Amino acid sequence: MVPLGWLPSVNAALNAASAALLVAAFRAVRRGQIGRHHTLMLAALATSALFLVSYLYYHAHAGATRFAGTGWIRPAYFALLGTHTVLAAAVLPLVVITLVRALRGQFSRHRRIARVTLPLWWYVSFSGVIVYLMLYHLVPSR
Repeated sequence: MVPLGWLPSVNAALNAASAALLVAAFRAVRRGQIGRHHTLMLAALATSALFLVSYLYYHAHAGATRFAGTGWIRPAYFALLGTHTVLAAAVLPLVVITLVRALRGQFSRHRRIARVTLPLWWYVSFSGVIVYLMLYHLVPSR
């Protein structure tokens, strides 16, 4: 079992891995490597799902961590956190719809929604890492 205090770092690593897998999957599909794209997307999905379980577990047991920054960094942090949170809630159903369309072989419909889902999912994964760095390393909580 991973100690509770390590979970924010684990979560950031899972977010970073998801972002990297999404980029690799995009490159694969652009190169016509559909099997590789499929594998990478399932890995990104698994990584994001593992992140979500770990994130919910951490916050259920540790509660919220207050941002200690002051000055210009405070509104910048909350602006980033706000967009991250709203888009994280929006991207979950988009990922499910995109996945279902791919699994059903509805590739033209899959491509249409994937053009929206992919950049949002990537933003959520990447911004999650930035939120972690700001919260735990740039301006550590007191």
